[in-house]
Amino acid sequence: MTESIPQFFTCTSLCRFGNRAAFAMGLLCLGGVSMTSANERATNALVQAQAAGMRVKPSDSADCSCGQGAPTFSDKPQFVVPIPPSAPNVVPESRGALVVSTWSALPGWNRDNPLDAWQGFLKSCTQLRSQIVWQSVCSLALTIPANAGNSTLTKFFEENFVPYQVFNPDGSNNGMITGYYEPLLTGSRTQTPRYRYPLYKVPEDLIVVELGDVYPELKNKRLRGRLEGNRIVPYPDRGGIENPNQPLKNKELVWVEDPIESFFLHIQGSGRVQFEDGTSMRVGYADQNGHPFRSLGRLLIDKGELTLAQTSMQGIKIWARANPYKVTEFLNGNPSYVFFKELPSDLTGPIGTLGVPLTAERSIAVDSRVIPLGSPVYLATTYPSSKKPLNRLMLAQDTGGAINGAVRADFFWGFGDAAGKQAGTMKQSGQMWVLLPKDYGIATN
Repeated sequence: MTESIPQFFTCTSLCRFGNRAAFAMGLLCLGGVSMTSANERATNALVQAQAAGMRVKPSDSADCSCGQGAPTFSDKPQFVVPIPPSAPNVVPESRGALVVSTWSALPGWNRDNPLDAWQGFLKSCTQLRSQIVWQSVCSLALTIPANAGNSTLTKFFEENFVPYQVFNPDGSNNGMITGYYEPLLTGSRTQTPRYRYPLYKVPEDLIVVELGDVYPELKNKRLRGRLEGNRIVPYPDRGGIENPNQPLKNKELVWVEDPIESFFLHIQGSGRVQFEDGTSMRVGYADQNGHPFRSLGRLLIDKGELTLAQTSMQGIKIWARANPYKVTEFLNGNPSYVFFKELPSDLTGPIGTLGVPLTAERSIAVDSRVIPLGSPVYLATTYPSSKKPLNRLMLAQDTGGAINGAVRADFFWGFGDAAGKQAGTMKQSGQMWVLLPKDYGIATN
């Protein structure tokens, strides 16, 4: 499950800067997105690249071919660009805000059972305790007796945390809450006439560039591509990977029976594959091809194939099985493609972005550009296709390609068909409060 990357530079701007410094920035050409201040921003990125030790040269020559996707590079000696006294300031895009609230504002706070979320919070602490601001509360949490009751745990949060309500950039405090789960597929470790749809491992030619290494504003943002000669080009999209030429042949992790279930496994990000001998394999997200996630449901609506009310996961599966001659075209409308890895079979749940096992009905996926990953989040929403309140303490332990925005979350329902039924029909309105340690500091984005 991955994030879309903001594009800050025009290809024209990038083509002015050659060679190694353009390696990371050059991939931005893949998006082909321009902004008014592109030249200034590109210059700023160039300066930071030079400061990081890269040797770069400004050039007006045609040393790259952005019109075809990305610049080329060479190892020829370069001139060093002098560092100006100060770099231009870049104003980050507003994605929302966290505003101090009160415990009484959280609907049903005193009626929730925090014990159900406690083990999930302790899991978060295994990753958070390396951050100074979390060390105190995580250390204190370890002193809480294992048999502590709800009142003790509620007191722990109220005495050590501050609730911040999450607001969207437009000032609204409501957003969409969807669901996901861990599905079970049938498959084989080897290809057979029955099991002929592969889940692929991460290919060796996939290049991942950490943009924060060049441009701090883009910390934790990545771009993906592959080398073609001495050019960086986009990695193949879903249609390119699954074409009859089998460009990833011999990179299969496992083979599954149903291409529709395989497609939805890519959306869920993790699952289990049951083999005929009774054994199984747990698979999880390993990487992604760099293309943006596109909603199949939205595409089916736009093409007049389904109505909004029919675009639950279950409704889309019914349509797909009834339209075998159309389904490949529509599936390829989502260019994003996930690569998988085998996970230990003894995990208590699939591994989320935070790096800990998810807890059924207590873990959520969030936009980590707004919600600090690992944080407790109080969620006020309703059960799928219902007005029944669903108010409970959750843990922000995962992210997703479709989870973009401040008040936006994906509710993890657990494993199996029952969880899938809930996840597939969940599209509710909700509000969110992030619980942060009292000494966390500024909490706005």
